[in-house]
Amino acid sequence: MSRLTQAVVLLLFGGAVLRASLTDLYLRYVKEGLRPFLIGAGLLLVATGLMTLWHSLRAPGTPSPAAGTEPDDGHGHSHEPRVGWLLILPVLGLLLVAPPALGSFAAGKSGSVAAPAAESDYPPLPAGDPASLSLLDYASRALFDDGRSLTGRTLRMTGFITPGADGSPMLARIVLTCCAADGRPIKVGLTGRPPLEAAANTWVEVTGVYSTERAKDPVNDVDVAYFEVRNWQEIAQPKQPYA
Repeated sequence: MSRLTQAVVLLLFGGAVLRASLTDLYLRYVKEGLRPFLIGAGLLLVATGLMTLWHSLRAPGTPSPAAGTEPDDGHGHSHEPRVGWLLILPVLGLLLVAPPALGSFAAGKSGSVAAPAAESDYPPLPAGDPASLSLLDYASRALFDDGRSLTGRTLRMTGFITPGADGSPMLARIVLTCCAADGRPIKVGLTGRPPLEAAANTWVEVTGVYSTERAKDPVNDVDVAYFEVRNWQEIAQPKQPYA
């Protein structure tokens, strides 16, 4: 691959990383706290690309072949492999066609995350009526505290709809450790008045109360908590789609 090709690839790749990290697009791929590192990496790639481009254009008459390429054969024919330009394709894909955040399909193929147990008593629920909870917090309190800290309170949670094994809707969010590659779902079953007409991947806000019902995730046999829905409404996907 020539220096000019390397420069173009570096500039495009760095530009794609910067475009994603300077907008909310990066939240589809990594956790929010990694944004400074993405910006730094993007700037470094762009700077390297500019330096490579400057070096390539500074002495166009005396190019030095990169490792793995052949010099001119003496007849004016360069044997530089053009396959190097294929490296631009994934970069263009990131620039032009940004894939959506992980959703119902990923949740259906992966077993639910085992809700973490608290090392001590659960703290009181947030103030307000209804009290807003994450799916992880609700599942942990429901499974390991037997709902004691949930009983008697009206609760509110948000997530996307994913079909259960029997086709009934479940509420889910994808939990990231680092990036989308290691994302796994946390699923909560729905009873009462669940959003039966909501399609998969629809983001909803549900309001209701703790349910004693439990089930097993057929994918990995992990306990799944249930939530009794009193009301629900469709909402837009939040800026931060992952838990």
